[in-house]
Amino acid sequence: MRYPAPLRPGDRVGVTSPSSGVGEGMRDRLRVAIRTVEAHGYEVVVGDCMDGGGHVSAPATERARELTEMLTDPRIRAVVPPWGGETAIDLLPLLDWDALREADPTWMVGFSDMSTVITPLTLLTGVATVHGGNLMDTPYRAPEGLLTWLDITAMEPGTAFTQTSPGRHRARGWDDYAAFPEVDEFTLDTPGRWKRLDGDGDVAVEGRLIGGCVETLCHLAGTPYADTASFARTAAPEGLIVYLEVAGYDAAFVCRALHGMRLAGFFAGANAVLVGRTRAPDLGSLTQHEAVLDALGGLGAPIVADVECGHVPPYMPLVNGARGRLLCTGDRNELTQTLD
Repeated sequence: MRYPAPLRPGDRVGVTSPSSGVGEGMRDRLRVAIRTVEAHGYEVVVGDCMDGGGHVSAPATERARELTEMLTDPRIRAVVPPWGGETAIDLLPLLDWDALREADPTWMVGFSDMSTVITPLTLLTGVATVHGGNLMDTPYRAPEGLLTWLDITAMEPGTAFTQTSPGRHRARGWDDYAAFPEVDEFTLDTPGRWKRLDGDGDVAVEGRLIGGCVETLCHLAGTPYADTASFARTAAPEGLIVYLEVAGYDAAFVCRALHGMRLAGFFAGANAVLVGRTRAPDLGSLTQHEAVLDALGGLGAPIVADVECGHVPPYMPLVNGARGRLLCTGDRNELTQTLD
């Protein structure tokens, strides 16, 4: 694994939209988020691919060019999108993968549709990426036990850090950024702990982290952009901790998607599977948890659900490629990540 240099005051952070841009009604929130990054001492460079008038911020060639330029510019030490979107998949054949491999590593941060970009970046270049809050989430203060992407990208390679579940989450709805662009406190109104789905007993397991959003990664499974089996053989002989989260698709879709990902070898080498907490709908007699068990229950690896790595606040940043140690017991829900 290759880890980017830690961010230091004076470094540049690039902002571009590989998927959806930012409409006029959300521009105030964007400015608040940029000020949050600048308050840490960083210079923010906003790219041209930011238009929010359609489902993507610019034509695919322009988005791919700008993202490649930012990730290979030695003056830019991290790249953060405002949020995800719908179709970042069209960038993958257009990115200059040779240039990305040869460049000094740069932090890439994001989740949701950004899984389409950051997970292949780690798998194809060996550079660690951060699955965590996007730029528009950055003004929120992390609750006790969790960190932010700003905390993690400032860490030295070799650093180990532990995050623990706050035990509370937001059960419904989202903050209205248009009406309240300055909001910086999560509303955590519902208790909830991690849950082992595949049986009883404590879970204590290690492996390299890799994963992302089911709705986007299911379309990459079986392609060169999501060859986790090869990654497990070459970069993670100790095995993987695969994490997944669902944005909004119903349980039947999730069941089919996970079956397909399993058939494509996405879970080869998995020592455990983490499932993010979701508000996505169940379907009749099939719940989201039952969908996971139907597809992955025969892996022989523990499955831990309701982890803070999905679309339900708060967010636990996970580093693709980091060495992880998972502990899920009656009184401890924690994940230690080591940047080595």
